[in-house]
Amino acid sequence: MTGPRLATQSLSIGYLGRRVASDITLAVAPAEVVAIVGPSGSGKSTLLATIAGVVPALGGSVIIEGRDVTATAIHERGVGLVFQEPLLFPHLSVMDNVTYGLRRQRAPKDVAQARAIELLDWLGLEGYGPRNVEELSGGQAQRVALARALAPRPAVLLLDEPFSALDSDLRQRLAGDVARMLRHEGVSAIHVTHDLAEATDMSDRVIAFADFAHSADRLQGGSLR
Repeated sequence: MTGPRLATQSLSIGYLGRRVASDITLAVAPAEVVAIVGPSGSGKSTLLATIAGVVPALGGSVIIEGRDVTATAIHERGVGLVFQEPLLFPHLSVMDNVTYGLRRQRAPKDVAQARAIELLDWLGLEGYGPRNVEELSGGQAQRVALARALAPRPAVLLLDEPFSALDSDLRQRLAGDVARMLRHEGVSAIHVTHDLAEATDMSDRVIAFADFAHSADRLQGGSLR
């Protein structure tokens, strides 16, 4: 395709109808990793949630692969999302967690499992498929969450401070692994973080949230990242 993989045009974001930021115009090229940095409460996570469709846009548009998806259901946007916490399905094995999205797409079982094995091997989790997710360390669980998000081959991957709960050494190692994986997969990604060094190491381009979003009044009685 020509043009950006992901674009927002004059996007306004908020929560429960309260505007957090507006006039957000952003473009992410195919296979480009863009880091967005900014302080807590600026609206970075709300931006990702709006792009994913978890939170409705208050104005403007979200365009993925040339298609306006602003009013499109979450599962039809072609977006993967990885949060601070892995949020794995505790009753499923590692393999079943990773193949979950592919099964929803009705991929044949052997195809889904082959894809999961490929991703797990790439992320240093060879042979982990049969394991219970409750046996995993924090870093291992986050790798499984990343594999689950990548398995259906999303057009765009959204990373919402996925390493912030890990210790500094593990965070650095995992950030490097993820950066290599994204380039191997050719995925376009937005990585939200407050860590400038991490943003620089992982991304092709770093943007300060304040540079392209006009902040509105902050939420009353709640917090947004």
